[in-house]
Amino acid sequence: MPEQPRAPLPPQSVLDAFGLRGTPEPLTGGQGRSVRVGGAVLKPEEGTEGESEWAVSLFERLPRGAGFRVPRPLRSAEGAGVVDGWTAAEFMDGRPGPSGQWPGVVAAGRAFHAALREEPRPGFLARRTHPWAVADRVAWGEEEADIVAELAEPFARLLALRRPVEAAPQIVHGDLAGNVLFAPGQDPVIIDFSPYWRPALYAEAVVIGDGLLWYAPAPALTAGGGGDPRWRQMLVRALIFRLVALSGLVGPSRSAGKKEGARFRAAADAVECGA
Repeated sequence: MPEQPRAPLPPQSVLDAFGLRGTPEPLTGGQGRSVRVGGAVLKPEEGTEGESEWAVSLFERLPRGAGFRVPRPLRSAEGAGVVDGWTAAEFMDGRPGPSGQWPGVVAAGRAFHAALREEPRPGFLARRTHPWAVADRVAWGEEEADIVAELAEPFARLLALRRPVEAAPQIVHGDLAGNVLFAPGQDPVIIDFSPYWRPALYAEAVVIGDGLLWYAPAPALTAGGGGDPRWRQMLVRALIFRLVALSGLVGPSRSAGKKEGARFRAAADAVECGA
């Protein structure tokens, strides 16, 4: 596994703007870009223009006691949610899933998406060009992509399995598997929001698809979807999403590695067999 990049540190002017005191301490996990200062977590602004401010406003509106928790954003004294490229939110402790917590991750995701059901589609989604955004569009047949050699065969198999499917889109978290924290006696905490405009069932399929690829999800969950007949098609799209994103991240002149190719072939086998 490649060494995690060193987290950038926010300047003192940012700490002052958010009213924070203390020494920034890099946090492990995620992309290695978050730092803790006292009871707050700061992250460099991510995504396209307007995305971070939108997420701050959204998390401020989300209900409490709805089967999940989110870190409450902090604003500067002037009311800004983003200061010199940094956002801040309360630090919330907990043990990350998904291993040993698959039912909890799925339940937290369902509760989270129920709370987001009426949120309108934000305009920045159409402007995103990062590998995950491209992969999402490819998964839904809205774009095409060239795939590195090790992943070409499972990609072709998954495309052959894809069929039209109808489901209402909404704002969803497209990367839940490792981004739910658990603490005894409390609702799970959802972190590192990755917004997409897709059916909630698809976001759940990404969770289980991640399990098939990189973890060991509970056997009872591999069928997933609560018996919804559209589940298999959502899982096909979830695997295409992860495959295309990986291919885009390594780039056309590099290799995804034989191990990753084997993971996606095994996942394609499972979908072909109706898992």
